[in-house]
Amino acid sequence: MNPTIALFPLNTLLLPQGRMRLRLFEPRYLRLMKEASSGIRPFAIASLNPLVSQQHPDRICPEVTLVSIVDFEQLPDGLLGITVEGSGRYQIAKRWQEADQLHVAELTPIPFWSAQNAMPELQLWQKLQLVFKQYPELASLYPEPDHQNLCWLVSRWMELLPLTPHLKRQWLKQDLATTAKELELWLEDSLEEIS
Repeated sequence: MNPTIALFPLNTLLLPQGRMRLRLFEPRYLRLMKEASSGIRPFAIASLNPLVSQQHPDRICPEVTLVSIVDFEQLPDGLLGITVEGSGRYQIAKRWQEADQLHVAELTPIPFWSAQNAMPELQLWQKLQLVFKQYPELASLYPEPDHQNLCWLVSRWMELLPLTPHLKRQWLKQDLATTAKELELWLEDSLEEIS
């Protein structure tokens, strides 16, 4: 891995095996995409903390997900659209901005959940199917959902749920089984209108 990684900060979370569509129009992010697609420098999706001001040093959460570009297209409005997929979790060791205000960082790998010895939870998949039915553009990102994999299921819910970055970070630090149980309880109380 190159010593510096470009960052694409967003008001959302992306985890390994997660997919996301991005619209690029700012010159700094067009440069980020060109560098990534030509193998010069990869980039990572970084979550923004909405509870602090834009100038606050903690505006970008310290954990990021390295991504790869899996598709790109010219959008009807003339902008460039890319689809990315998360590949690994990293901690920001050092972060700064380049001349065009592109955030870059030095990263160190951090552990992420493993699907080994984890039984899939049927309720999590059934409820995710309901969400996919309501949002077909989201479902289209996952033509072959890995619904037998508890890690995959919990990760997709972590990306979708409207939880604070602090709570998501807390859940990501727990073991997979504990987070899955807490997630099931949260969904029981919060998604009844979907079913």
